[in-house]
Amino acid sequence: MTEVAQENTAGMFNMDKIYTKDLSLEIPHAPQIFLERENPQIEVQLHTAATQVDEGVFEVSVTATVTAKLAEKVMFLIEAKQAGIFTVRNLSDAEMEPLLAVMCPNILFPYLREVVSDVSVRAGFAPVMLNPINFEALYLKQKQQQVEAASTTTH
Repeated sequence: MTEVAQENTAGMFNMDKIYTKDLSLEIPHAPQIFLERENPQIEVQLHTAATQVDEGVFEVSVTATVTAKLAEKVMFLIEAKQAGIFTVRNLSDAEMEPLLAVMCPNILFPYLREVVSDVSVRAGFAPVMLNPINFEALYLKQKQQQVEAASTTTH
């Protein structure tokens, strides 16, 4: 086998582009909310997605929805979607799935964390620091739930 042929069959992963795909901020009770002195309750929801955009080219995104509340009053709501374009070639489906569900979100998350923190400060609030996320544990939990769901529907 020639050296060129070996290169073509080896697995390949490349990070082509990282970008903020969507960003929104709402401060529904401004300016009165800035008179509040209490610390808000922060709720964070995360969502990941991967879609194929071309042969061997995937867009992976991590979306955070951050809601800060005082009692039932929303102080602010930030929704940020950080995305990346990744080229992946010569990998099996078994190798591809964890790459797109774990490795790519791990690459994107620090950028998402920075965007959320920056937006909260620019909105006039204290920085929101998103806690580290174990995307591998989330992936394994999701796979386990799929196995359990499949076993309950076949019985």
